Amino acid sequence: MDSLSLLANNLANAGTSGFKADREFYGLFTSNNADDPSGGGDFVSKLPVVDKQWTDFSQGTITGTGSPLDIALSGKGFFAVNGPGGTLFTRNGSLRISPAGELITGEGYTLRSSGGGTIRVSAGSTIDISKDGTVSQNGQTIGQIEIVNFKSTDPLRKMTGAVFQNTDLKNLPSPATDIEVEQGKIENSNVVVPESAMRLVGMMRQFEMLQKAVTLNANMNQKALEEVARIPT
Repeated sequence: MDSLSLLANNLANAGTSGFKADREFYGLFTSNNADDPSGGGDFVSKLPVVDKQWTDFSQGTITGTGSPLDIALSGKGFFAVNGPGGTLFTRNGSLRISPAGELITGEGYTLRSSGGGTIRVSAGSTIDISKDGTVSQNGQTIGQIEIVNFKSTDPLRKMTGAVFQNTDLKNLPSPATDIEVEQGKIENSNVVVPESAMRLVGMMRQFEMLQKAVTLNANMNQKALEEVARIPT
């Protein structure tokens, strides 16, 4: 069920810009309570379980859109945005202009500038964004987009869609290096749809087989109880 939910969420967000696929890390559940059918005593029964899930932060393909409000990151890093409870991080560069004139993401989070504020633009003028994230209008520099990276992405927890929260206060973000902002382009989800669809079908078949096995076992137990409770005549 965990794997089915994870795969279904990946496929549902295959069209979400900047989305990063979640994957499973399997472990083994061991039990010493099963009897050895050969009569050789107890043995250890092992079953695979989803120990934890992890996020694949590999870069998705970058495609051109022609929209000046679409920006993609080439390299490792995240856009910093202002969330309701603090700073959040995303690679979804599909931007728009809020009624207040601020650059915001599709989720409605304001894009942070390198100085910690927001970036305000005029809706009627052309917006130019350079490779280092500097935003300009009419030849005037407005601000620079805050782009950060982490020593470890393990503490990053997915909030919704392509937005992440840093759960480890010791894992501080630092200015991203060796990264370029590409205007008029967007980073696609890194979900490989054919692979995920095939895995989903295979997982559903396994799930159905397990359901049948559980049902069969329950029916056998019920029949055994009925036979034991039957009063001989």
